[in-house]
Amino acid sequence: MLAEVAATDISIARQPGGFDESAVIAQEGGEAAKVARKQIEKSTGRSAVSKLNAKKLGQQSLKNLP
Repeated sequence: MLAEVAATDISIARQPGGFDESAVIAQEGGEAAKVARKQIEKSTGRSAVSKLNAKKLGQQSLKNLP
């Protein structure tokens, strides 16, 4: 989800002119999300990836998270 938001913001700022430019922006959005995930995992000491649905994850108490 973060990758899509990042790619959208980059796309709005740069106004790509075609598929090739959009593909580069999509790659950059994915890279931004990867860097963010790695930083979160480094800070928390656990995986940022979960099998839980995002809606269900938001309803859980922080104490109940693995």
